[in-house]
Amino acid sequence: MADHVLKLACCEYDRTRALLDGRVGIDGWQVETTSRPTAELFPLAVGTAPYDITEMSLSSYLMQVSRGQGAYVAVPIFVSRAFRHGDIYVRTASGIREPKNLEGCLLGVPEYQMTLALWVRGILQDEYGVDIRSIHYRTGGVNITGRKERLPLDLPEDLDVKPIAEGETLNDWLAAGKLDAVMAPEPPACFTSDGIRRLFEDPQSVERDYFARTSLFPIMHVIGIRKSLLTEHPGLDRAVVDAFGEAMALSGAEPVRPDGVAENCRELEAMIRYAHEQNLTARKLGIEELFAPETLK
Repeated sequence: MADHVLKLACCEYDRTRALLDGRVGIDGWQVETTSRPTAELFPLAVGTAPYDITEMSLSSYLMQVSRGQGAYVAVPIFVSRAFRHGDIYVRTASGIREPKNLEGCLLGVPEYQMTLALWVRGILQDEYGVDIRSIHYRTGGVNITGRKERLPLDLPEDLDVKPIAEGETLNDWLAAGKLDAVMAPEPPACFTSDGIRRLFEDPQSVERDYFARTSLFPIMHVIGIRKSLLTEHPGLDRAVVDAFGEAMALSGAEPVRPDGVAENCRELEAMIRYAHEQNLTARKLGIEELFAPETLK
């Protein structure tokens, strides 16, 4: 199969660098690698699917599995994890002092379906008793216009999720007082001004406490392989898992939690529950539905 070419695309992390620069290969295959930001990769993964192996948003992947859609099947390689308590920004004038104060507020988020939002809503609900359905969500780009949901949503009528106007940003709305808060992976530009602060002023302390109590280390992104390739080439899933594992070893990083299904059941079960409770999936999925069969072991 050495004459077969695999096109692989992912963001450059310490743990993927050896794959992207060619120090690590996939046994029996030629590999053409591309490093692209996830803002470009994720819409492609649920759209034209130009790559054979790609980094994917795990929340969008859950949506596609629920709908019987998608070009890819995941393997349990979680290239991005992050605690998200520090990604909630609030207007002081809105009177939001604690998580419960978010109830009934106008909150901006780049996409309702994004994995960051899935985790933040789940944490607010589970840890602080926030009624996340009472929040009014407004979607759009944080500091750059044009952000849209990458998959169509199918939400109940009583859940208020609406895009902001074309040509406007969540930062514009927050600065003008049209939003009470924003949750996003990057700070809104107005965060540097007076009157905008993080909901959790010492997020690292809150995150350490959250991890100590729950042992959850939120998964953000997963690796997917084109389904048709796995049908044609049994064993490719294991070869991909091995390659990413070798790249991780070469990075010298000490993972807080290793990859694999069994090692991450708590995070996966939480995400599956959150996706169903938040109306991203029509039913509660099973973990065994998410991953290539040979990688479930």
